[in-house]
Amino acid sequence: MEQKTKIKGKVHYVGVNDRTKALFEGLWPLPYGVSYNSYLIDDEKIALVDTVDICYFEVFLHKIRSVIGDRPIDYLIINHMEPDHSGSLSLIKQYYPNITIVGNKQTFGMVEGFYGITGEQLLIKNADPLDLGYHKLRFYLTPMVHWPETMMTFDETEGIIFSGDGFGAFGTLDGGFIDTRMNTDIFWEEMIRYYSNIVGKYGSAVQKALEKLAPLNITTICSTHGPVWTEQRGKVIDLYDRLSRYEGEEGVVIVYGTMYGNTEQMAEAIALELSAQGIKNIVLHNVNKSHSSYIISDIFKYKGLIIGSATYCNELYPEIGSLLPKILLRDMKNRYLGYFGSFCWSSAALRRMNEFAEKSKFEIVGEPVDMKISMDDLIYSQCENMGKAMADRLKQDRETSQD
Repeated sequence: MEQKTKIKGKVHYVGVNDRTKALFEGLWPLPYGVSYNSYLIDDEKIALVDTVDICYFEVFLHKIRSVIGDRPIDYLIINHMEPDHSGSLSLIKQYYPNITIVGNKQTFGMVEGFYGITGEQLLIKNADPLDLGYHKLRFYLTPMVHWPETMMTFDETEGIIFSGDGFGAFGTLDGGFIDTRMNTDIFWEEMIRYYSNIVGKYGSAVQKALEKLAPLNITTICSTHGPVWTEQRGKVIDLYDRLSRYEGEEGVVIVYGTMYGNTEQMAEAIALELSAQGIKNIVLHNVNKSHSSYIISDIFKYKGLIIGSATYCNELYPEIGSLLPKILLRDMKNRYLGYFGSFCWSSAALRRMNEFAEKSKFEIVGEPVDMKISMDDLIYSQCENMGKAMADRLKQDRETSQD
């Protein structure tokens, strides 16, 4: 068992899988489940890096003991205090009463607040070291990736970064937990969805964290969610770098809210013109069917965003009205926005979309289109013009990148 859990040196994987939970944080669907990753360093001094959701404590404890037997754990390093990672802290303290909790100033207020624990503590500052014997650790504070206490722990001996939620992804680890032992195909889209919905607001904080990590000789990434990244670590870092700079790919997300299909026909006309103009990455989301987490993920992925809404009770269509604040919350940058509305007797959706456009600070592309009741030749032409305007704007970037 001990050899099967080994990552590198004296570092072992002791995380668990959750295939039961339907919504992460009560918000985000988990079609592939999620892992809660914890790591054990079996050295002269034994260190546990993060814990797991309390629901899985018995499984967690069994995995720990399969590596160290009845020996005590000297340190519990807390990189992140969210309960899916710190939830087993109280029980670990019961089984290992002399354990020293390692964290920063922000950590310990949360430890006491969540669990009422004030025992042995090792307060660390940025770049402080901790010697376990063979493994030499150093701590890097990464506030707001994505809570104020978040930090990362670097094993200088093996080049392993224990990154907390940084570089995380949805999805369980089915059998293997290291990228070289598994098919990682599902994790790339789930990493984008994880980042955009969980961390997406904090792009500048992620950039600062990446700057701190840049000088380190990282061979392995051990996040609290998703695979242990070794051979594919460069792709993971590049993806987080690109997402945190809000650097979208060429493509357009068209999001619409429709009751009877007329607003949808506007979206279809815009998409058809985009395709005719040579834009290949086009994603249409009907908000009645697509969960907002997938929509937000695609908005992070592509530069172009076109939103359409029917008027409903003199307001936006309800699901569009729910989505727009979620987009604003993430403070995205470098996006191109077009929008359209429809109504039967009183135009309101487009007016509300104007308000969103001003708040978003996105670059407005094309003339907004407002349709009364259903499509006619004029509205169809206006939708085509919007599609062409968005395509032209994306092609400008294409040409600039080729210069």
